[in-house]
Amino acid sequence: MNDKRCKVCDEVLPNSDSSFFVACKKCGTHNQVGSGSALSLACASSALILYVPANLLPFMSLEVYGNKNTSTIWEGIVTLSQSGSWGIAIIVFLASILIPFAKLIILFYLGLSAKTPGQEKFKTRLYNIVEAIGRWSMLDIFLLAVLVAIMKMGPWAHAEPGAGAWIFALVVIFTMIASAAFDPSTIWKNTYDKKS
Repeated sequence: MNDKRCKVCDEVLPNSDSSFFVACKKCGTHNQVGSGSALSLACASSALILYVPANLLPFMSLEVYGNKNTSTIWEGIVTLSQSGSWGIAIIVFLASILIPFAKLIILFYLGLSAKTPGQEKFKTRLYNIVEAIGRWSMLDIFLLAVLVAIMKMGPWAHAEPGAGAWIFALVVIFTMIASAAFDPSTIWKNTYDKKS
């Protein structure tokens, strides 16, 4: 039985080839019915393209007592490590460079190969890695909280987000959409179709 059911009330949803979300006629909940691999691939591709300028352009300008310093994410990591703040430097590196890049590469690969038969267990493991990494996405919000705290230092310091910060925010948004849109059942769909 290939009927999609409402995630809230378990009502059978109407078939729709043109919509990604369908509203349940019984409870009104919007349910994802499309595979989402095309949307996930498009968002992951967009985020990968934006990832490069997000890391190359200045992330923040900080002015302390009249001395202005503009730096990229990587320059900020280097400065933190040189000042002895290794723990914070590692957190920033993981949250801003390594984890987003790994997540984007996996989402791009899954979006590209989800409907292609073969290696279903490997693809499922990759999807589970993305889900596990997703739990650590709150680190981005932690970094934004630190940035806001720096910006509110009053007369001692003045901080302004650079172009890299705005582009990085777009990377985060596209990554979240790519992750939410991907339907892991498409990995196994070809296997089920062969059996029936």
